[in-house]
Amino acid sequence: MLHLAAQIADAVNHIRGQWSAAPRVGIVLGTGLGNLAREIECEAKLPYESIPHFPRSTAISHAGQLVCGKLAGVSVIAMEGRFHAYEGYSQQQLTFPVRVMKALGADTLIVSNACGGMNPIYRRGDIMVIDDHINLMGDNPLIGVNDDALGPRFPDMSCPYDPQLIECSLEIARRENFVAHRGVYVAVTGPNLETRAEYRFLRTIGADVVGMSTVPETIVAVHAGLRVLGLSVITDMCFPDALEPANIDMILAAAAESEPKLRAIVLGVLQKIAGEK
Repeated sequence: MLHLAAQIADAVNHIRGQWSAAPRVGIVLGTGLGNLAREIECEAKLPYESIPHFPRSTAISHAGQLVCGKLAGVSVIAMEGRFHAYEGYSQQQLTFPVRVMKALGADTLIVSNACGGMNPIYRRGDIMVIDDHINLMGDNPLIGVNDDALGPRFPDMSCPYDPQLIECSLEIARRENFVAHRGVYVAVTGPNLETRAEYRFLRTIGADVVGMSTVPETIVAVHAGLRVLGLSVITDMCFPDALEPANIDMILAAAAESEPKLRAIVLGVLQKIAGEK
């Protein structure tokens, strides 16, 4: 980790050359959820390949650019597309943008994902506000010699997702009259989807949804001192006794159909943040 400080500085200097504002909130948009970036009053767009030390996004539906500007009156920097371990990147590489967001001035991270639902009361198209997570990715972005300037050696993970932002999100869903659950996200490496036996195992250990992202970003955000809001869009149902073959087109369609719900929560949370001193 000792090499990260110089790389972060390179990326920050490049971004500040294109955009002089200091973001208050960083946003990571997951599979099929990139349209929220169109809501931003854009002040700068930076392709990932133009930013020093940024990986390139190869995932389906990920545009691969930073969108900088204002959303609901708050200065934000949004990733229109993220990176995944299954693309071949190390966890330090795929979480590098979170470090950059922090260095630019962000104090909050909103991270979203498309996921498979395993809780029998969940339905395709529902939103789950992440209350906790399980890391089954077999890796951790904090492995290596710790740089104390970036965060503590042993960051506490007793409450990785901010309780106030969780409650705010659930209240917005109630007010807007759509379903939002509060539950546990389990992260696996992918890129294959799970077997029936694996779904049974993941449900048994306490997970409500399963995906291939979010946890590394959250770990780094906590390490860096950011408060985190995690939002999952349930795009397919993963019931082992009634399991249907995965259809990526249907998954992307479900994410797109549910995006207005995600947008409502993000905008409402940003309005709350805008009112904070």
